[in-house]
Amino acid sequence: MKLLRLSLLFGICCLLGAQELDPKKLLSPPTDTWATFHGDYSGRRHSPLKQINSENVQNLGLAWVYRASGGDNPAFGTSIKATPLQVNGVLYFALPDYAYAVDARNGRELWTYKWESQGGIHIGNRGVGIYGNWLFFETPDNHLISLEKDTGKLRWSVEIADVKQQYFSTPAPVIIGNHVLVGTGGDSLDVPGFLEARDPETGVVQWRWNSEPRPGEPGAESWPNEDAMSHGGGMTWMPGTYDPELNTIYWGTGNPNPVHAGQGRKGDNLWTCSIVALNPDNGKMKWYYQVSPHDTHDWDAVQTPVLIDGEFQGKPRKMLAQASRNGYFFLLDRVTGEHLLTVPFIKTNWTKGLNAKGVPIPDPAKEPKTDGTLVSPAAGGATNWPTPSFDPQTGLFFVNTSYSYSVYYLTDTDEKAQGYGGRDSGVWSQVALKAIDYKTGQARWTHEYPGQSGSVASILTTAGNLLFTGDPRRNLIAYDPASGKILWHVGLLSAVSNGPITYELDGRQYLVVGAGDMFYAFTLPQQSTTKTTEQAAR
Repeated sequence: MKLLRLSLLFGICCLLGAQELDPKKLLSPPTDTWATFHGDYSGRRHSPLKQINSENVQNLGLAWVYRASGGDNPAFGTSIKATPLQVNGVLYFALPDYAYAVDARNGRELWTYKWESQGGIHIGNRGVGIYGNWLFFETPDNHLISLEKDTGKLRWSVEIADVKQQYFSTPAPVIIGNHVLVGTGGDSLDVPGFLEARDPETGVVQWRWNSEPRPGEPGAESWPNEDAMSHGGGMTWMPGTYDPELNTIYWGTGNPNPVHAGQGRKGDNLWTCSIVALNPDNGKMKWYYQVSPHDTHDWDAVQTPVLIDGEFQGKPRKMLAQASRNGYFFLLDRVTGEHLLTVPFIKTNWTKGLNAKGVPIPDPAKEPKTDGTLVSPAAGGATNWPTPSFDPQTGLFFVNTSYSYSVYYLTDTDEKAQGYGGRDSGVWSQVALKAIDYKTGQARWTHEYPGQSGSVASILTTAGNLLFTGDPRRNLIAYDPASGKILWHVGLLSAVSNGPITYELDGRQYLVVGAGDMFYAFTLPQQSTTKTTEQAAR
């Protein structure tokens, strides 16, 4: 069965050409290609490249800068949230309603595609997916767009959700075999979440998994009635991860609706705020783990489910780790869903402890109230959508965090509240980078950023003993991942706004990061590159 699955994965298209994405790259750690949102399927965002390393990182210099095209482009000035994919020397990325191809060696724009939008919330776009010679991205008005990768020419577009119901789509599609996996978002109207697999040839739905059960199905008992579960949220707005040996995808789901008003949806509200394991060929659930039962604080559990292979309590395990928005670090057996570890990574005050499966028990006293309730973390969470990284060399899980408090208010006391049903007001926050030992959940080191506010950034680690991320003061920083020592930094015009990537072309390693509406590419001077290559060959 394993060989059959891999042969299906490799048999992407009968029209293979020199410029098509080799599907084997999706299974390999990223080197000369960054083939999917996390670089590979594991979610580790770790590169085996080490031409740029802790010994020479201080010599990094700017190779090129690219700014997303402006003029009549409404995306001009929009922060780049997309992780670019790098395939055969070309970077591909998206902004709301736009897709781009840029030369990865010099930053020269090769093509731009514009979608004529029908509306939707233009909050951002996480990126594109590539299958053979075809590119896919989602739009704010909930269309899945397919383009010819080399020209940017439209192949087809299909609607995946109704913009009139205030769905809006930001995820980067994930390609598994011949499935294009797409999700969506939406909180303003109470609509149900879902994950879909689409045919890359036609865009036709192959299967659909719903974030809320239907009456009579497992999980329905966690909702008070059919009306509540049919409006229940659980959006799938971040890419998941995949284990090809188990043929299992792992996805995080968003908060239930109404967001802050939980009186009309008593119960745990499955499968919201959960990590779910699904069969990518039919969408059938294998197991689930709910990290925030009956959430009333807007704590989506869509943070990356990172796949870790290693030891736990002296035994080899195939594991899954998530630093969740609710402030807890979870470690699970990804084969069975068995709970291994739950540890808070910031100071929280919303629970009464953990149950037998390590799930936090919500404290009813910390639900939103008409006169306000002080809760940690704030609505933005202890972390958010910016991605973590796992470094197998140190065994450390890295995540940018926010120690924070909000006062949560209930503004709609009706039994059938709608929309948010409340609001929150931020009180205090402190942003920090944490290195967590996955075996214990304890922080090995912490770097607090100056000031008491600011957004967190995504993280990249490499075999060169480096960790790259951004701080709220618009710096791109390289750390020693073992100690947290700062080895190099550079000031940018805007704060880092996407996931940094690295790749090697023509014998040179590049580091590329998005900040605001610009991409910055860094590399070593040619002389240093030659010396490093010669040393590695000895």
